[in-house]
Amino acid sequence: MMLFRSIVDMREPGALITRLRRRRIRQFLGLLERVPRPLHILDVGGTQFFWDMLGVTPDASLQITLLNTVPYPCDRPYFTQLVGDGCAMPQFADGAFDVVFSNSVIEHVGSFAAQQRMAAEIQRVGRRFFVQTPNYGFPLEPHFFFPGFHYLPIEARTWLVQRFALGWYPRMPDHAAARREVSAIRLLRRHELQALFPAATIADERAGPLTVSLIALGGW
Repeated sequence: MMLFRSIVDMREPGALITRLRRRRIRQFLGLLERVPRPLHILDVGGTQFFWDMLGVTPDASLQITLLNTVPYPCDRPYFTQLVGDGCAMPQFADGAFDVVFSNSVIEHVGSFAAQQRMAAEIQRVGRRFFVQTPNYGFPLEPHFFFPGFHYLPIEARTWLVQRFALGWYPRMPDHAAARREVSAIRLLRRHELQALFPAATIADERAGPLTVSLIALGGW
């Protein structure tokens, strides 16, 4: 388990996932430099804490709206926090944001139909988008820290979560609760992400020969 944490635990400064995230954010910030100011970003599923970790300080020329299903601490100027659903954003007009950013969120909305709704809304409200998600083809599942977990039948995954604390999740003896948790995460294959964002370029985040995660880039 310690080996797996050194790969996918974002709290570990030297973890593979942390190094990839730093590289991803450098890429994203480099893209932002090309966009004229003032600039308004919508972060679907993001928090102020995430941007604080990046060292990004919003100001009058760079404002960030955070959309989440529940409120998180948010007390800095030029951040706006809203409670809502990334799969349905009727509060925003078409093209309301210069950029829509989403980091490891779309795999958490449940079914492929829900992922389709989220992708459609991102493309509707944003003139550009940067959407990252773990790759189904990477063998180590990044939420449960278990090799091949996402390749198992749902009942096998449920059985494991009922009996063991895995990754970010405590042991859940209740069958319905365990099944609900494992059903809530659906990792995407490359062709599925491309289908969700047909006009996007799909970029790989690689570790050696393996693609750890995928990024859909559009409008840049």
